[in-house]
Amino acid sequence: MGATITHVLGARPNFVKAAPVIRALAALGHVQRVVHTGQHYDERMSDVFFVQLGLPEPDVNLGVGSGTQATQTADVLVGMEREFLENSPSLAVLYGDVNSTIGAALAGAKLGVPLAHVEAGLRSFDNTMPEEINRRLTDQLCDLLFCTSPEALGHLAREGRPDSAMHLVGNPMIDTLIANLDKFDAAAARAVYGLGDRRYVVATLHRPANVDSPERAAGLVRALHEVAAELDVIIPLHPRGRATLTAAGLLSPGGATSRVSDVESPRIHVIEPLGYVEFMSLVRGAAAIVTDSGGVQEETTLLRVPCLTLRPNTERPITITSGSNRLVTRDELAAAVLKACDDGPYTGELPPLWDGQAGQRIARIATAWLASR
Repeated sequence: MGATITHVLGARPNFVKAAPVIRALAALGHVQRVVHTGQHYDERMSDVFFVQLGLPEPDVNLGVGSGTQATQTADVLVGMEREFLENSPSLAVLYGDVNSTIGAALAGAKLGVPLAHVEAGLRSFDNTMPEEINRRLTDQLCDLLFCTSPEALGHLAREGRPDSAMHLVGNPMIDTLIANLDKFDAAAARAVYGLGDRRYVVATLHRPANVDSPERAAGLVRALHEVAAELDVIIPLHPRGRATLTAAGLLSPGGATSRVSDVESPRIHVIEPLGYVEFMSLVRGAAAIVTDSGGVQEETTLLRVPCLTLRPNTERPITITSGSNRLVTRDELAAAVLKACDDGPYTGELPPLWDGQAGQRIARIATAWLASR
């Protein structure tokens, strides 16, 4: 077709969102290029995700790695400027809200590269979160805004974005989930961790507000030990926060400052980060999930697993109004988890267009947009 489309991926959630879009664009005959910025720099984990999601090998890895917000964004900006100068695409597709997203958006906008944002218009209205800044600025720079939920359209309109740029397409992360459902084996996940038929909770926590401050980490650890007094807790621990949570007593019997007895501490299982299929298998069989991740709020909604989000706000309110999600504080976490487990799976309606066809909608709209230029 002549048009080259470049996908910029920086972190594992980006891979999950991109897979159905890349597949659908390939089916329409587009030439595509995949840039991995290397923001999530655990090669073993990145490789597992690419293989499990059927993603093409990245054409280039910028090797950005970790760093401060400014360093990481600047390194992506420099790397993506070089990439766009050497391989100027007809359209660059950006995903989510990580530093790679805004770095690529700035580089592309200054070079006149047309830009599309998958997951546009999500807002927590909390400017203390780096992701909120990244989302807002990226949406101002993009020509095509692909929205996963209806309220995103209103947010973009209030920020002055034209109606012609916005498209409600559904959620490509849900496409990936639906396509892989038959691979998620909860029984196998139970067996790996020796859970037998016991109920268990999965906790995924990495945001600075929860894990960077020793005081907050200590409160979080106390809450997790309270949960572990009743249920097994499995924690795939992100490199971010591992040291802080360990110092706060996560692995100590009963936690550093908890009254929970030594007998119950084996119920906390800290494990390495998992591949997509392994993680979703664990989530599928869980009685509840504790998270501060955006994507997990959506995945648990489709799987109808109760989700307790340890944040004061969410940019995905549709998971609360039309899903299994609830915002909680550290102080109420243990009680909320136990209540969610007793209440059981969510049984209401799922959000609109979460039907496994979002990637195809994005591909059709992008193709028509390119043809009209």
